[in-house]
Amino acid sequence: MSKFKPAAAFSETEYVAITMNPVVSNQIAAIGFSSPITADAAPSDAFGTLAVTFTRGTGAVYHYPGVSRATYDAFMAAESKDKFFGQHIKNLPFDKFPASAAKPAEDKVEEAADTAETATAEKEA
Repeated sequence: MSKFKPAAAFSETEYVAITMNPVVSNQIAAIGFSSPITADAAPSDAFGTLAVTFTRGTGAVYHYPGVSRATYDAFMAAESKDKFFGQHIKNLPFDKFPASAAKPAEDKVEEAADTAETATAEKEA
């Protein structure tokens, strides 16, 4: 019997982009926070969505709704992001999104244009 859980399925919830801040960590690549109140101006008792990406794996983005600004601030200030994540965030409910969902809108528009261009060229050939 494996000690690892199977990978979580991707969420069917609509992806909402959250600005990510790169961090120094063995396991965590970037952390972000979004609140109905502007994230930078949100008081410590405001709640929002914490976003996390990891250094290993597919680059999926994990959204943890209902997290306080104070928890985000403590996570960002933690000496060990990995330890903080394991103790305070890992067991919270989350939505998982593929890395492609997090691509900037410009990349998606450019990607769509490239795909259309390729399809047109293939039809003409």
